Amino acid sequence: MTTIIPKRRGSLADRIYHSLFSRISNGDYAPNERLPPELKLSEEFGVSRPVLRAAMDRLREEGLIYSRQGAGSYVRAPQSSPVGFSRVETLADIQRCYEFRINLESEAAALAAERHNAVALARIEEALNLLRAATGSQQHREDADFSFHVAIAGATNNQYFEAAMRALREHIHVGMKMHGQALMSTGTRELRDVFEEHSGIFDAVRLRQGATARDLMRAHLEHSRDRLFGSGVLDLRMK
Repeated sequence: MTTIIPKRRGSLADRIYHSLFSRISNGDYAPNERLPPELKLSEEFGVSRPVLRAAMDRLREEGLIYSRQGAGSYVRAPQSSPVGFSRVETLADIQRCYEFRINLESEAAALAAERHNAVALARIEEALNLLRAATGSQQHREDADFSFHVAIAGATNNQYFEAAMRALREHIHVGMKMHGQALMSTGTRELRDVFEEHSGIFDAVRLRQGATARDLMRAHLEHSRDRLFGSGVLDLRMK
């Protein structure tokens, strides 16, 4: 069994970003809801306002929140219409999302291995370190998981991969949350296995091993789907 060796965690701003990202994804802050004032959030997280603003700026740049002059920051409502993704309503929809991701993200991983630069690689590693810390605490973090996959898409230097991932954020979150619940019900071994899958993908991207990165990403997503559905994978053939 591979030993998980702690590495440095991201900055304070990174951790606050992921905390707020998680709250938005989980629906703790509803679409178009005003976020608590900066002073209140900085006191809650125990950080300075400049640190909080750095996290908020990142959320704003990624289109998760928006500002109204003199009125604070608000959660941006999900925008699904530009690419026509309908809402997740059934288990079949979750399986279809996995099917789409397997094809999209496998190729993204191969391109990320070929094209990444130091900044893109650091972004992937930042998310991996959050996953490492969560695994060490026997937790599953959907926000860090999603950030890892989005960072891989961003490293392709092709904006369509990342745009598709962000448009699918709400859809992917449903599957990730259910997958996390399944992992937590089976004990820590599978949680460590999932971390090792992410770590292997990162290493292949870092070493510019495109074919390996593609295969590892495909295997990771197939494992995730199979952990969730088990022998109950649905027949999606048209009747």
